[in-house]
Amino acid sequence: MSGSPSGAQARWSPLDPDFRADPYPWYRELRAHDPVHRVDDHTVVLTRHSDVLHTLRSTDFARDIEEHSTAPLTNPVMVRRRERQEARSKSILNLDPPDHTRLRRLVTQAFTPRAIDRLRAQTEQMVDAVLDTAAERGSMEVIDELAFPIPFNVISAMLDMPTDRADELRDWSQILTATLEPTTTVDDLDRAETAIGQLIPYLFDIVEARRANLGEDVVSALLTAESEGDRLDMAELMSFVVLLYVAGHETTVNLIGNGLLALLNHPEELARWRSSPDLDATAVDELLRFNGPVQNTVRVPLVPVTYDDVHGNPITIEPGQLVTTCLGAANHDPEVFTEPERLNLGRANAQRHLAFASGIHYCLGASLARMEATVVLTKLIRRFPNIELAGVPTWRDRYTIRGVDHLPVTLN
Repeated sequence: MSGSPSGAQARWSPLDPDFRADPYPWYRELRAHDPVHRVDDHTVVLTRHSDVLHTLRSTDFARDIEEHSTAPLTNPVMVRRRERQEARSKSILNLDPPDHTRLRRLVTQAFTPRAIDRLRAQTEQMVDAVLDTAAERGSMEVIDELAFPIPFNVISAMLDMPTDRADELRDWSQILTATLEPTTTVDDLDRAETAIGQLIPYLFDIVEARRANLGEDVVSALLTAESEGDRLDMAELMSFVVLLYVAGHETTVNLIGNGLLALLNHPEELARWRSSPDLDATAVDELLRFNGPVQNTVRVPLVPVTYDDVHGNPITIEPGQLVTTCLGAANHDPEVFTEPERLNLGRANAQRHLAFASGIHYCLGASLARMEATVVLTKLIRRFPNIELAGVPTWRDRYTIRGVDHLPVTLN
């Protein structure tokens, strides 16, 4: 890859376009030569599976960066982020116990296996309808016609939300997730403020109407959820509904797009899955490991923590510093995954991937994402014996949330 590092030059460079285009060679060099990589005096990046897993599961770390980070606010973007965070209710993604424990206990009631199973039949019907249309044409733009509409319509069904403003909601989601990137600018944050200012009133009106007419959907369940006499207050509820609407489809869009492109680039594995239904239960885990949509997440140590460098020498990280756990790098660690750069849908330990993180912040929607991706990909590859690229796929210029944004194919 042009611009990729080697040996002593191993470095963490998400601002480099080559890094964003294909981060895996960079991960490989960091993991081999500098697995506990100091970016600066306040930030460390971890690339080994064992270090990442320990950090995600340890109670010595916090997820609430705003509360616990001692990193100085050195640029306008950092200052604006802090202002935004202080102005609104925190997402469950960024809470620590006991607040996280309380909210997770409440909202988990809406994500039972039974609830996911009820959505499977609807998902299958949605996918069949899209594929019927594509079959008549013999072609498809996968992201616009399949990878986005299915997760969006599924989460809308789960929440019993209208779908008539899908284009606007997609735009709002893109604008909001752009603020997760290392390339975020103040303008990006301003656009996000405008988007959230449009999204919140839209969702608020729907939630208030639902309060007066409860149904069997997740929003109704959240409105009525109780645990030990507790309920979500309105700010918490709105924060969670926004998270569901954005995270509930955005990462799954990328899982489907990235997964299909990986299959098209490995036709022998695509053919293997097409003819082997026994792989249905595990293939998506290998696709998540191979090129998952979420590449990293950050923690803050509450006490001094120690890791070993590549020579076994201790490296101590002080409380308040930022620890970036690189999920994508951990998922390609040869100490855990044999031949990690090879797509192997029959990989026996693929479920050890960390694409959904781990510990108390393990992705609440993991089972939903697995179900959707499995239904979409199995129906697609088994309905069409020949699926070929009809142009050059392009990747969104993102790093934290990694995904294909254009994937044209022919079908027959």
